[in-house]
Amino acid sequence: MSAGLGGPANLGERPYRAGFACFVGRPNAGKSTLTNAIIGQKIAITSNKPQTTRHVIRAVLHRPESQLVLVDTPGLHRPRTLLGERLNDLVRQTWSEVDVIGLCIPADEQIGRGDRFITGELAGLKATVLAVVTKTDLVDRKRLAEQLLAVSELGDFADVVPVSAVSGHQLDTLVEVMTGYLPESPQLYPDDMLTDDPEQVLVAELIREAALEGVRDELPHSIAVVVEEMIPEGQLMKIYADVYVERPSQKAIVIGHRGSRLKEVGTTARRQIEELLGTRIYLDLHVRVAKDWQRDPKQLRKLGF
Repeated sequence: MSAGLGGPANLGERPYRAGFACFVGRPNAGKSTLTNAIIGQKIAITSNKPQTTRHVIRAVLHRPESQLVLVDTPGLHRPRTLLGERLNDLVRQTWSEVDVIGLCIPADEQIGRGDRFITGELAGLKATVLAVVTKTDLVDRKRLAEQLLAVSELGDFADVVPVSAVSGHQLDTLVEVMTGYLPESPQLYPDDMLTDDPEQVLVAELIREAALEGVRDELPHSIAVVVEEMIPEGQLMKIYADVYVERPSQKAIVIGHRGSRLKEVGTTARRQIEELLGTRIYLDLHVRVAKDWQRDPKQLRKLGF
C-alpha cells in the first residue's frame, strides 16, 4: 500500500520539518509498543491489559532533517467511570492539537465497530490521517493483503502503512511517511531531549506497569501510583511511592501472600527505573486504599487526573 515517502515531493534540499503526531485506535491495538519501537527506548508503558496508558506522554525522535514528537494517548473507549470520561476528553484534546494521526488497526483482528467509530471521529479533524496496520508479524501475506484492502476501504486515509513493532518491519518507512506530512518548522525541542515528561510521571508509570503484571482481570483500572518523593543521595536515588487501589480486598491481592507480590512488583519496577534514570535506586512502596477513586472527582484530582 505504502512503501514510499508520503507528503509533498521534496526535490533537492529537503526543508526541515518538525511537528506532533499520535497513534490512535481502540485499546490494545499496539499504540504504546509502536511508540517505544520508533523511539528505540521505553517511554510508554505497555501491558496486555487494555486501557494501560493514562497520561499523555510525549517522546521526541531526532533526525538530521526532522523532529517527530510522538504523543502517546490512552485508547478511546466507552467510559464506565469518571476516570474513563476524563481519559476520553484527554484523547480528543490531543487529536485536535497534532499534525499527523496514525490510526492503528491490528493485522490479526477483523475490523470492528470500534475502528469504524474512531474513523468517523477522525474525519472532521485538521490533521493528516494515516492508517497503520500493526502486528504484521502475526499474519501471513494473504491475510495481510486482505486486511490492507479492508483498511483502505474503511476511510479516506492519506496513506496505509503495514508495520511490526516487534520485528521492526517497515518502522523506518512509517517514520518517513509521517515526517513527510509534518509542517516545515524549526526544531521544537533541544537535541538531547527524549521526552518532555517529568521523571516522576514516568517512574509512577513504570511502577504501575509492574503492578499490573499478573494481577487478576478486575484490577487494571483500579490501580494508580503516586510518586511522593525522589531524593538523590550521592550515587543513589531514593524513591517513595504509593500504590492506590479502591478496596481492601484489592490491597491484599497487590501485596500478596506475606508481601511476596509487592516484593516482585518492587524488583521489576526498580530494574526498569534504574534503566530509565541511569542510576541505582532505592524504592519504597506502600499500598493504600482510596475508596472508589475512579468515580470520585476529589480523589481523581489528588491522583493527578
